[in-house]
Order: sequence, then C-alpha cells, then structure tokens
Amino acid sequence: YKRQKQETMKYLFFIVIFSFLFFTTTLAQERKHSTFYEQRASLFEVLPTDPQDIIFLGNSITNGCEWGELFQDIRIKNRGISGDITTGVYDRLDPILKGRPAKLFLLIGINDLAKGIPADTIAQNIRKILQKIRRDSPATKLYLQSVLPVNDCYGKFKDHTSKGKAAEDLNASLRLIAEENQATYIDLWSHFVDPVSGKMNPVYTNDGLHLLGKGYLLWREIILPYLQEK
Repeated sequence: YKRQKQETMKYLFFIVIFSFLFFTTTLAQERKHSTFYEQRASLFEVLPTDPQDIIFLGNSITNGCEWGELFQDIRIKNRGISGDITTGVYDRLDPILKGRPAKLFLLIGINDLAKGIPADTIAQNIRKILQKIRRDSPATKLYLQSVLPVNDCYGKFKDHTSKGKAAEDLNASLRLIAEENQATYIDLWSHFVDPVSGKMNPVYTNDGLHLLGKGYLLWREIILPYLQEK
C-alpha cells in the first residue's frame, strides 16, 4: 500500500509539473508583446489623436522624453513604448492613425537589431509601417528618423551597443525607404556620433543607448525646422 501511495504521489507530481510547464509555455506563446507594451498601448488606445496633433512614435528613446515640454507645444503627443520593435509599432498604428495627425516622427529599429532580427527584415517592417500610414492617413506629414549611434564603453545593453555597424547600415536602407514612401528622412546619426570613434558621443548618453537631457536638447535643435514647416 505504501509503495502504491508513493507511485501515485509521484504520478501526481509529474502531472502538476507538466500542467505548469504547459500553461506557462502557452501563455508565453499567446503574449506577443511585453506587459509594459500592453499597458502603454492600452492607454494609447483610449487617448484620442486629431488632425492638429504631432506624434512622436518609437521605443524607449522616444518614450523617455517630455516632447510637449521640450518644444512648448501642446499639440505634440508621445507614443513611445520602451522595448518596442518594428512589429510592435505596426500593431499599434490604428489608434494613432484614426485621428489623422498632422505630422508623425518615427524612430525605431535598434531593439530589433538587439534581438538578432536581420536588417533586411527590419527594413521591410519599417516599409510596411510607412505604407500603412500613407494608406490610412495620407495627409499626415511623415518623418523617418535615422537610428542613433550606440556606445559599448559603459558595458551596458551589450546586445544593443554591439550593433553600431549594423545600425549604420540600416540607416542607409531607411533613407531609401523614406524616398520610396514620400517621407522626409532625418539624419540624427551624424549629429550624435563621435567622428573619431564612430560611436555615440558620450556627452549625450550615460549608458551607450539612451539619451541624457543634453541629447534631447540636440535632438530638439535638429528637428525644430521640420516641426515648424507647414
């Protein structure tokens, strides 16, 4: 009887472990994006846009700025999500484009590179994003910004900061994609890169990936003419 009880307990233990692994694996497969993405995207779904709005769309580098304050312009709305990738941006375009915003500034791609997604795939995804914007909100003035340089000297975000050359190569594709889709290409790279090292100028970052306040002030200077144009 004792042996039979032990065998039963062992059987039940394996059933519980198998069920747990099956449940967690299924949940992971069903969850396409991070919990933070879901939280922030769900907020954007209920915050309206209108034809006067200027949208800043991207990942943590966009997410990290107070754009309305930076430009002293209440029309500007931040639609950045930390950790986002090109497919994530595509998946959340509908609530943004529903309001037919006046302008949209897009910066995306470095997280894709960090995940090992091929540059050709990233470029194709960005092409799809631009095509959808053109199709769903044709009057929106579209600005495609280059991926920023990175710097590996801090020993942080190694998957990202090791992709400097790939990011530079991706920018060459982005310039062509912008031309194909009647978007204005904005070269941020050349303003932020250290010409000697070819990496992000340390004046503008403290982790090799994200920007300090001085970096956002430089960004403001670069894109202000585009913001002011009719």
